[in-house]
Amino acid sequence: MGLINRMAESIRSGIKNFLQITPASDKTITVTETSNHLTECFINRIWYWGNSRQLAELYKQIDTNKTMFWAAKSTKGLEIRKIHTGLPALICETLVNIVIADYNGTDVTSKNSTAYAERWEDIEKQNKLSDTVKQMLRDLCVVGDGAFKVSFDTAVSDVPIVEWYPAENIDFTYVRGRIREVKFYTDYTQKHRRYRFEETYGYGYIHYALYDDNGKEIDLHTVDALSWIDSKGVTFDESYMWAVPVLYGKSCHKGRGAGIIGIKTDAFDSLDEVWSQWMDALRACRTKQYVPGCLVPRNPETCQPISPNPFDNRFITVGNDMSENGNGNRIYTESPQIQHESYLSSYITALDLCLQGIISPSTLGIDTKKLDNADAQREKEKTTLYTRQNLVKITQNALQSLVEVVLNADGELNGKGIVEGLEVSVNFGEYANPSFESQVETVSKARQGGLMSVETSVDELYGDSKSEDWKAEEVQRIKEEQGIAGEEEKSELDDVDLTDTEEHDNNADDEENAENNAEKTESNPEQNDTQVNNE
Repeated sequence: MGLINRMAESIRSGIKNFLQITPASDKTITVTETSNHLTECFINRIWYWGNSRQLAELYKQIDTNKTMFWAAKSTKGLEIRKIHTGLPALICETLVNIVIADYNGTDVTSKNSTAYAERWEDIEKQNKLSDTVKQMLRDLCVVGDGAFKVSFDTAVSDVPIVEWYPAENIDFTYVRGRIREVKFYTDYTQKHRRYRFEETYGYGYIHYALYDDNGKEIDLHTVDALSWIDSKGVTFDESYMWAVPVLYGKSCHKGRGAGIIGIKTDAFDSLDEVWSQWMDALRACRTKQYVPGCLVPRNPETCQPISPNPFDNRFITVGNDMSENGNGNRIYTESPQIQHESYLSSYITALDLCLQGIISPSTLGIDTKKLDNADAQREKEKTTLYTRQNLVKITQNALQSLVEVVLNADGELNGKGIVEGLEVSVNFGEYANPSFESQVETVSKARQGGLMSVETSVDELYGDSKSEDWKAEEVQRIKEEQGIAGEEEKSELDDVDLTDTEEHDNNADDEENAENNAEKTESNPEQNDTQVNNE
């Protein structure tokens, strides 16, 4: 047994040594970025502007893959026309318009006074806040983040001034994962020299600094436009700051937002390539005429043959028929065929890749080749609804913070202090509401079931599209037509309750009469005996 055990132990040791795994050593992977956050913001801006000449100039200068469509160079003499579809701007503008169209203003309420609501209404009107919010949404789609800046200038307005700064002109300072400072940058030019003005907005303070084109800090009063600034800055309550940062998405650059365009630049490049190739094929496949040399069109002034150019390429010169009768000197026409199905399939695939996760094709007006009802249309626009919901949520949070900051700053400047008990509500309507026909069907079923009054049904159908007076008159007309004018309207549920109540009351009356008779019997025993004897 000892020999067998020793042999088994030797086998186990051998297997153990044979299956021994040596772990991999740690490796350092270094990735060199070719662009910083500011450069990427500029690239996204060029894509949004949609100028093909600017795109071509951009990709000539930046360090990128030269096989990309906009970075590639054509062979001399074989140039093709590079066309930009304009899809990035179309996506951003459509999303912005969808959100802004449903914006119904901001309601400000306070337990102590209604003056804050009136003050905010005045501030919102003078600052044209709806336009500012629209620009905010546009910049969030393009560059990913930005910030509101609150300032005061009595020479311009007697209310707080609200300005929006996009991602290129701001920077954030984080402390333990929270934004503690927002730096706003403004460029000035004086005497052919450029300066950068930096405003640092923090909790309870504002600091100012001026830098020359070499990045060296200089005196603030070097620029005449900054003569009003006090070098000591501004101080106020430390519980808040006069800035509201807004971020959309997460960027590879820590602490910054990511726009919609930045993650789709390669897809947009592919779409432009497919469309440009399709148009180039369409130009190359124009009808060709094979013309003998003796029949080539000539310049009426010089009598020289007219040379075709790459644009029209209307005819191709062939040799003359030198036979005795010359019957071969004829013009032949040829029309090449274009592979439309192949180009269309490539275009649709590239387009779908550009729109995935952002917006539905039907939202952009792209025909889906079907006549859908309202429910099917809303199902197809789910992607748009998700993106819109994110933008609406960001807008609501930003405006709520902005209202509180503006009113607090205004209160401090006027000696009233911080506002207490303030409630802010940012109102947005619904997107892709049900059609009027489906609403009528739903309301009719509710009316027939006795679950909705005339007033509620009219309000549900017309909402804010009609005035209150018109809806009251409509309710009166409906009641008169149904013969219930002047009577209290009641539903089937009310009838059921009323019947049950009447039965309950009748039963209660019977029980009460029985009890009274019993009491009378007990109180007059002699009379009862007399009645029995008579019987």
